[in-house]
Amino acid sequence: MTGLREMLAAPAPRLGHYVGEFVTPGIGHILANAGCQFVFFDMEHSAFGFETLKNALRFFEAAGLPAFVRVPAKHPDLIARAMDSGAEGIVAPMLGSAEEARSVLDAMKYTPDGCRGVALAIAHDNYRLGPVLEKLAAANRRSVLVALIETRSGVAEVEAIAATPGVDVLWIGHFDLSCDLGLPGRFDHPDFLAAVAEVERAAERHGKHLGRMVIDVESGVAFARSGYDLVCYHGDVWLLQQAVREGIEAIRRGVEEGRS
Repeated sequence: MTGLREMLAAPAPRLGHYVGEFVTPGIGHILANAGCQFVFFDMEHSAFGFETLKNALRFFEAAGLPAFVRVPAKHPDLIARAMDSGAEGIVAPMLGSAEEARSVLDAMKYTPDGCRGVALAIAHDNYRLGPVLEKLAAANRRSVLVALIETRSGVAEVEAIAATPGVDVLWIGHFDLSCDLGLPGRFDHPDFLAAVAEVERAAERHGKHLGRMVIDVESGVAFARSGYDLVCYHGDVWLLQQAVREGIEAIRRGVEEGRS
């Protein structure tokens, strides 16, 4: 399987898809054969529990498709359970400081890089036996932290967050950020654009990957050209609904035109 580290080393842009509704045995192969290089798997805004996560990660693994997992909150027990279920990448929502980033890393990483409780030869290492110190080090190398910057405090502290060893990706949560700035959905407002630019500069200064979600091709192209090397194209439920709506409406128009 291609891991997140290998995916991040691939030529940019890396393109993926958001999964927050549909988890079937075929989902990994469906997305991999659609050209996806990663999945953004969401436990924050879905009803997905850890059993569902564990199954989904096996489906993605079967297709060689690495996944970022957005946990419901930054609580250490949620992070540790996601890691033990097989997550390689943790998306930490509402990350507001370097201290919070360090706390997430502590829950993600084994000693000496963190204080994650040790459980070996389970889902996260494919139930393989092996020398303990080698397995701890390998798990630490595999794990990836995505800092989701989507608050005023996150933008204010983004320089310190980006400078934190172990933070791999800065990801802009554009909708929540616009709301926290008092500008819900106003993505062209100067204050919103200034906040986004601050995150972009921090990523460039500290050599971090930069990501965000888009819901149309034009935006995806524009952000990829401007330096975003991780672009998540649309979400499963909305894309399916959009495609079905377009087809249904086209059939209805065709019927009406035929009658006229």
